[in-house]
Order: sequence, then C-alpha cells, then structure tokens
Amino acid sequence: MKKTESFDVLIAGGGASGLFCAAQCAKLGLSCGVIEKNDRLGLKLSITGKGRCNVTNNCDADTVMKNIPRNPRFMFSSLQRFAPADTMAYFESLGAGLKTERGNRVFPVSDKARDIVDALVNECRRLGVTFITDEVCEILTENGKALGFKCKGSTIYADNVIIACGGRSYPKTGSDGSGYALAKGIGHTVTAITPSLCPMVCREADECAEAMGLSLKNCTLSLYKEGKKKPIYKELGEMLFTHFGLSGPLVLSASAHIDNLDKYGYTVAIDLKPALDEPTLDKRILRDFAEDANKDLSNALRGMLPQKIIPMVMKRAGLDPDMKPNSITKEQRRRLLETMKGLRFEITRLRPIDEAIITRGGVNVKEIDPSSMASKLCEGAYFIGEVLDVDAYTGGFNLQIAFSTAFAAAQSIADSKASE
Repeated sequence: MKKTESFDVLIAGGGASGLFCAAQCAKLGLSCGVIEKNDRLGLKLSITGKGRCNVTNNCDADTVMKNIPRNPRFMFSSLQRFAPADTMAYFESLGAGLKTERGNRVFPVSDKARDIVDALVNECRRLGVTFITDEVCEILTENGKALGFKCKGSTIYADNVIIACGGRSYPKTGSDGSGYALAKGIGHTVTAITPSLCPMVCREADECAEAMGLSLKNCTLSLYKEGKKKPIYKELGEMLFTHFGLSGPLVLSASAHIDNLDKYGYTVAIDLKPALDEPTLDKRILRDFAEDANKDLSNALRGMLPQKIIPMVMKRAGLDPDMKPNSITKEQRRRLLETMKGLRFEITRLRPIDEAIITRGGVNVKEIDPSSMASKLCEGAYFIGEVLDVDAYTGGFNLQIAFSTAFAAAQSIADSKASE
C-alpha cells in the first residue's frame, strides 16, 4: 500500500457534484484531488437527460425548493448561495452555451451532455486538480477527525474529505451506493434507499403494452394514495406507455411521491382532455358523433384521441368498437366521458433502482450542517450531491442540488483555511 501526497481537499467521486466541487476548491486556491474508480470522469452525467444533460432549471431558489419533496429546507442555505442563475452563468463562462426549453429546463445548446462533462473536466485540469483512478474503501480518521481515504491501491491524505459518490441508480456508471458505506463507517445513519424518478409497473400492463410507444403530450396525471380522496400529486405534461406500464416525465415525477408500496395502494388517473371540462367535452363528443353518425365508433373517436389508445378507452367504457355513434346512449356517453377524463391504472411496483434516474434516501441530513455540508459527527468530512437524503422532481433540479451542495462545501473549506 503506497503513500501519496497530501491535499487540502480530497473528493471521492468524479461525477457532477465531485467535479464541480473540485473546480470550486481549486479556484479558491486549495490543492485538490479527485478519486474516481471509472476510467472516465462524469460517466453518469454524460448520459443524463437522454444524453442531452438537463443542467438546471431556469427558476429562482424558492421554486427549486418547491420541487424537492423531501428535506427541502435543508437546501435553503446552499441554494441562496448558489442558485440556478449562478449555475447557468458558470457554464456559460466555461464556453458551454445553454438554452431554456419547455418547463424552464436548461440544456447545452449543442444538445450534448458530453460538452458539460468536458467543460468541468477541462476547468479542473486548468486549475490544477489531480485526478486519481482508484476506489475509495474507507475514510481514515483519528480522534474524530478525517485524515484522508484508504483506497484499493493507495492511502491518500487530506485535511478535508468530501464524499460525492452519488446514490445507487445507474450502478454501471459507478453510482453503486458505495458512499453509504463510507458514511456509516464514520457513524452516520443512512435512510432507506429506494428508486425515485422511476417508471411504474401497472396491474393493467397488458393494456399498456397494446399502446406501447404512445406518448401523450398534453395530459394531466393525478396520483392517489390509498385512503386519501385528494391526489398527492397532480401535474400537466407528457407521459409514455410501455410494455410494463407507464413512463415519461409526469410518471417519473409522480414516482417520487410513492412510499412503501407493500403497505399502501397507489392509483394513477390520466385526464386525456385536461383543457376541456366535462360539459364542454360532452358537447365536443356530441358534435363529433353527429358528424360521423354512421361510422364505427372507433373511427369516430380518432378526432379526439390518439389511435393507439382508442381500444383501451372503449374497453374501459364498456363500448363495442363496431357500434355506431348514432346508437350510443346517454349512459354510454357518460361512461366514455368519465374514462377520457380519468383513465385509471393501479401501480403494483416501481421498476428496479438500476432504472431509476435518482435514488431516494441517503445520508441523514440531520447529521449534516446545511450551510457547509460538513459532517456533524466527523470533523473535516463533507457530503454533497445524491449521496444525501435529498432528491427532487425531473427538470434539472437534482443537478442543481449537486452544484449548490458542492459550492457550499468548497466555500466552507476555503473559509476555514483562510481563518487558520
């Protein structure tokens, strides 16, 4: 086991939070090393947003907090210090042009996530950050203070260590939950680890499979928890039918609200015509049926619904696809309308955590100083990014959490060094 040089800051993990934090530390004059077990840096970052990288959301800090379902108050201080506008200005300054799209989602102009990764890596190199290919096994401590990392191939010392290993989603990118073991090794507790921003498996999977590939661009999804009359999540947007159930932006965000499927039942209701209230939709149905009075009902519905979903809607409404619109009764029309305004699916489980965009759960934030990301249990140890028990909806909010927590840690360490 060889010894290497000592650093002011040593970071475990060369992902979004780790690279950004390293660049900030080096910019503030700190000697910094990043330990990454993969041959490539920023591997998970390079595949985010389907390879486009949703860098942040073009909104204020309060809006970010509203999009964090668990422990949002923990993020107050770090978001005040480094908000989405700061993230955008930073990447623009590195030459990575950005653009804002629907839902205020911010992407690189090039639509290439790799440009964001390269911008961070190149900035780190320009500032003299040392990159080390190794795997961190343990946080070295003495008398309650972190001294560095014990790795598979070396022991590396530092005045401060930062755990930026990510969660457990996309383990092939190196985000395999190793940061939780490091945290537990110095006495931290880790909350239950489950998938979040994850597709849903439905009891009606066979019906979903028949509509597989259909993307609904403007629908409203409501998520109901067993025993509650009001939806615990409701939003207008896009969703997708798959061979196992439901996916797409609305579904992924709704999944962040699902807790303990073994104990509670959850149902999704999809409003296929959210712009029309029931009386208006009923008039639309009557008008279309009058125009296509002698066509088969399945053909008459094509002006209102995507073709792939018509068989499902008619089956749910108990209607024969060969019947004529002029023969439909008022009761049958009511059932059709109710189905179009509330197509329901029972959620049996979420897809495996390997398919989740992010991890729900992590290092207990009660044990972390929210202004600095410093451990309250071990001096000189810091936790940033997805390893923490903070996660948000889709839209760039999770990367903003990574950048804001990384900035807070770098500033805190630099301030401590300056006061020595």
